[in-house]
Amino acid sequence: MAEHHTASDCKHKTGSNTGGSVSGNGRPNSPAGCGGSGGGLSGGLTQPAGWQSLLSFTILFLAWLAGFSSRLFAVIRFESIIHEFDPWFNYRSTHHLTTNGFYEFLNWFDERAWYPLGRIVGGTVYPGLMVTAGLIHYVLNLLHLTVHIRDVCVFLAPVFSGLTAISTFLLTRELWNQGAGLLAACFIAIVPGYISRSVAGSFDNEGIAIFALQFTYYLWVKSVKTGSVFWAIGCCLSYFYMVSAWGGYVFIINLIPLHVFALLLMQRFSRRLYIGESPVLCVCLYESLWFLYEVHTSPPTHSRHVVLVLLYNNEA
Repeated sequence: MAEHHTASDCKHKTGSNTGGSVSGNGRPNSPAGCGGSGGGLSGGLTQPAGWQSLLSFTILFLAWLAGFSSRLFAVIRFESIIHEFDPWFNYRSTHHLTTNGFYEFLNWFDERAWYPLGRIVGGTVYPGLMVTAGLIHYVLNLLHLTVHIRDVCVFLAPVFSGLTAISTFLLTRELWNQGAGLLAACFIAIVPGYISRSVAGSFDNEGIAIFALQFTYYLWVKSVKTGSVFWAIGCCLSYFYMVSAWGGYVFIINLIPLHVFALLLMQRFSRRLYIGESPVLCVCLYESLWFLYEVHTSPPTHSRHVVLVLLYNNEA
């Protein structure tokens, strides 16, 4: 009965104030205690979704922080240096890129690599790693943040480990749910196998390529589930970045066609799958033509792309 009287009183007050006062933002003032806003806390964190978003953001931030800090032991124990042979060559290539420009980098003959033969750098590297570090260095200089290119190279892999955790969260959330995504992000941030390839100072291709790998798979799943060309094009761009960064792009160019083939065998082919896979597989094969080293100039006839070619031949 008390609740009934309260609701009736609220309706009576609302009806009596129909032509009454209006607040400054153009909304009518509601009586106190009658379901009004009661301040800015009615939305946001007072809602379960607000707390869930805050908790997810906090866990992802802690996963990024844990992944970044766990890769700094070499810098803390010694100093900010490049170690190992391949990272040192990658650093020298990046330094040449930032000093002389991209065109000179592509035509650079390094007489100190592969001694005594030398090395034509532009045709024998995956340039995505060098371009990424050079672009970050360029942006920092535009913001008047004076940072040596060596420091950018040293801390590039630890920073990208956080992006890998986020991309893993997005992928697992699409496949299962948000809780599983947060757990997967925490695991990949501190998994020893990934840490060993992305410590500070290890300026190698895997430092950025694992992020590109996970993010490409996320965009692929998203494009298949939604049937949107927007997500399919995003998947193509992410794959292009992956091809430019690491030879492990073959995991993508073979697993995606196998996924499509498995769905065909399970009789789960749909319009969404067709919209998702057609631009992805066509554009991805074309993008492989852009890089000479190990990708070669004829991807359709190369053994690394045999699954993709066979799938298209069967569909045709």
